[in-house]
Amino acid sequence: MKLVWFRNDLRTGDHSALYSACKNNAGEGVLAVAAITPAQWFLQDESKSRVQFWLANLQSLSQQLSKLNIPLKIIAVERNEELPEAFLQLAREHRVSELYFNLEYPEYEQRRDSRVTTLLQNQGVQCHSFDSDLILPPGSVLNQKGDAYRVFTPFSRAWKKQYLQQLPNPLPVPPVQPVTSVPSDKVPENINYANTVGADWLIDLWSAGEDAARSQLLKFVAAKFSGYKEQRDLPGIEGTSSLSPYFSVGTLSARQCLAAIQSYSDDCEWFDNQWVTELIWREFYRHLLVLFPEMNRWQPFKPEIEEKIIWQQNSELFDAWCQGETGFAIVDAGMKQLLTTGWMHNRVRMVTASFLTKLLRQDWRAGAEFFMQHLIDGDFASNLGGWQWSASVGADAAPYFRIFNPMRQAERFDAAGDYVSYWLPELNGLTAVQQHDPLFSVARGRPAPLIDYRQARATSIEAFNQT
Repeated sequence: MKLVWFRNDLRTGDHSALYSACKNNAGEGVLAVAAITPAQWFLQDESKSRVQFWLANLQSLSQQLSKLNIPLKIIAVERNEELPEAFLQLAREHRVSELYFNLEYPEYEQRRDSRVTTLLQNQGVQCHSFDSDLILPPGSVLNQKGDAYRVFTPFSRAWKKQYLQQLPNPLPVPPVQPVTSVPSDKVPENINYANTVGADWLIDLWSAGEDAARSQLLKFVAAKFSGYKEQRDLPGIEGTSSLSPYFSVGTLSARQCLAAIQSYSDDCEWFDNQWVTELIWREFYRHLLVLFPEMNRWQPFKPEIEEKIIWQQNSELFDAWCQGETGFAIVDAGMKQLLTTGWMHNRVRMVTASFLTKLLRQDWRAGAEFFMQHLIDGDFASNLGGWQWSASVGADAAPYFRIFNPMRQAERFDAAGDYVSYWLPELNGLTAVQQHDPLFSVARGRPAPLIDYRQARATSIEAFNQT
């Protein structure tokens, strides 16, 4: 029996591990397995909504696998340390000869995989791993000296050149396998998860499964892809793909996205579209996790910059930011969107992160953890990279003196006030200019501004320059 381990790759199409197990199957049955590890997920700041979305997509995957005659077994333990023995027991019970899985790149996951494969290989089980989460695997995009890129733009150029040389296509769904007598386990609809933040209904905002993900992708390609550059920064309209939850649990791959663009988009310059650049950013952050492992331990990519920053540990300021009560409309609207939906528009993510780290001078790690604990699309590599970028301590980050002015950001990207008025309905009736002005907001029951922007900006820059 061949065993395929599903993690955050809950799909049957373009799944290297599944495809290889089925392709190399000489009459044996193929068995799938997924591990539920609540205590581990809590330790890694997984949000409740993301856990629920993962379970819903796992249920959909089980149905897709059944059409291929592949049963899904469930391992339920608390932590990663318990997985090796659980896998060994499953392997012995079903006479597993080979294990197939797609690699994950955070250090926790690398340690988990090493423990499982070491034990299984010592017991005679062959283990095969694949880079199905990325188009170009870590370590394959290097500069002329053979070193890792530390800046995104040259990485992106090299990545594009290599992609065009290889033109990797997504793998098809594997063929139907021989029937086995092994029954599938029932996927639980809910688990007793320690992180109770957020509501279960949040997953209803994104339908689960490969078909739903592909439908969302094709709608985006047909209607929004060509205008993405002009609309992507406007939180008051639906100008983005909203595919990030599907990427997070792996019901959709980057290869599938590029293939869909080539097949269904009328944009002849699709490869230079900003959305393709966003996919390359996703790859860049994953490469960094592997090539600069200290980032996995919450260390800044640029420690020499963080050494010049004195973070202010102020629970009142941090709590006000968490609850969307800072007195700055676009910041508060973003945090209300996060608390309500488990998702936040990317432009607003940058604004809220800059506000916390540059103006309130709170440690970026606290913000990154809070986001992970609430996001339905929480992704360790992208979240970590984005927060370090916002705090100017990450790869290719803007200089520390580049600080977003929340009022100016609102005027540029929410000029009509549609986004702010939706998430802060108490501001309805004010003009857009008034909505973004903290002084007018106070009259409508909004909190007074936590800071004076100009003074806070000057203080942050002065403190940075004096260290």
